[in-house]
Amino acid sequence: MLRREFLNGFGLSVGASLLAPSTVLGVQTTTAIGTSHIQPGDWTALRNLFPLTRKYIQLSTFLLASHPKPVADAIEKHRHAFDENPSDYWHHHFETIDRDICTVAGQYMGCEAKNIALTDSTTMGLAMVYSGLQLQPGDEVLQTVHDHYSTDMSLAYRAQRTGAKINRIALYDDPAQVSTDDVLKRMKAAITPNTRVFAATWVHSSTGVKLPIRAMADTISALNKQRKANQQILFCVDGVHGFGIEDQNISELGCDFFIAGTHKWIFGPRGTGLVWGNDKAWAQSEPVIPSFSASYEVWMGGMTQDQVPVGEHMSPGGFHSFEHRWALPEAFKLHLQLGKANVQQRIHQLNQQTKEGLAKMPHVTLYTPAGNELSSGLVCFDVEGVSPADVVKTMHNKGIIMSSTPYRISYARFAPSLLNNEQEIEQALAEIQALA
Repeated sequence: MLRREFLNGFGLSVGASLLAPSTVLGVQTTTAIGTSHIQPGDWTALRNLFPLTRKYIQLSTFLLASHPKPVADAIEKHRHAFDENPSDYWHHHFETIDRDICTVAGQYMGCEAKNIALTDSTTMGLAMVYSGLQLQPGDEVLQTVHDHYSTDMSLAYRAQRTGAKINRIALYDDPAQVSTDDVLKRMKAAITPNTRVFAATWVHSSTGVKLPIRAMADTISALNKQRKANQQILFCVDGVHGFGIEDQNISELGCDFFIAGTHKWIFGPRGTGLVWGNDKAWAQSEPVIPSFSASYEVWMGGMTQDQVPVGEHMSPGGFHSFEHRWALPEAFKLHLQLGKANVQQRIHQLNQQTKEGLAKMPHVTLYTPAGNELSSGLVCFDVEGVSPADVVKTMHNKGIIMSSTPYRISYARFAPSLLNNEQEIEQALAEIQALA
C-alpha cells in the first residue's frame, strides 16, 4: 500500500512537513539491531543479559519472560522513536516490518514466513484459529482433557456458534506412565467419521507431559488418506510450552496449525505470539479480525487478495504495542545464537536433575514422566501432607519462586530453564526434602 494512500484513507493531512525526511527515520529497524555476543553453551553469560532479580531462585520464568538485553534494547529504540515522532515512525515501517519479523521467526521455526501470522499471545492465537475454522452443524471437534482453559473455551465458543460437537478424551491416566503407543491407541479410537478437528497441546502445563506430536500427526495423516478432501482432519497444536525448548522445525512437526506465545520460553517481548499454518489449514480458516497488511489495499481496490501472503492476511490488525512486536526478532536471534540443540540439551539436563532428585524422596509423588522423550520444561509433583499452594508459599519464603498448576487438580510445579544452574536446582530440592 502506498504511504500517501494509507494516510489519506485515515483522513490525515499529508503535508510537506509530514513527508519530509526525519531524524527518527534513521533509527535502526528491528532487523538491524545487533544481538549481544554470547558463546553457545555459556549459560552464565546468558543469565547476565537479564535484569531478573537474584534475590530469588527463579523456577517459574516460563510464565512471563524477563526481557534479555537485546530484546530490551530493541524495545527501547522503538519506544523512543515512537514517542519522538509516532506518525512518521509507524508509517515508515508498517508496510514491511511484520514481514521482516516473520522472516526471522521462520528462520528459527524452519518454515516459510508467508505462513506465519502475528498475534499478541497464545490465547489470541487459539481464539483466532478456532473462531475462523469452517465448521458445520454436526461436525465433531476432538480435544483432550489435558488442554488449557484457553483451548477449552475457544472451542466451546466456536461450537456454540456453529452447532459443532465437542468430544474430550484422556490420552493417559497416569502421566508418569504415559506411552506413545497408548496415546496413539486412545486418539485413534476416539476419532469418528465426523471428526474434522483434533486439538491437542504439545507440552501439558498440568503435568509436564510432552505429547508425541509427530507420531500423532502420522496417524492422522494415514486416516486422512482414506477420506475425501472435505472430510479430512485438521490437527491443531497449542505449542507454547515446547516452543523455545525443543530442537524442532515446526513445519516438520506434522500438525496443520501451531499456536504459541513468544513471551515465555522464547524470551520474547511481553504481549507477542504467532500462529503457523500450512497451506491446507489456512485454506480452511477465515479471518476473525481485519488485517492491516496489504489486505487493506485489496479493500481499497489497488491489489487482489492472491497477492497478499496468507499469514499477513490472517494477522489481526489494529494498533498494537508495536515497540514490543517489532523487537521480537531479537529473541529468535538470541536462541539461534545459543543453538537450538544446545538449548534443548540444557533444559532437559536441568529437568532430569530435578526429576531424579524428587523421585528419591519418599514424601514426594512425581507426575512428570522420568524420560525426556515424553516430557519437557515442566516438572509437576505433590508433597505428602502439604497442598500445592502451601508448597509454593513455603518455598517463596525460602527464596525460591515456583508455581502450582492452574487446573481443577493442582500440583506443585518447577520449571528449570536456561536461567538456572545445577546449584540452584540442588538448593530447591533440599528445601523440598526439608518438607518431609
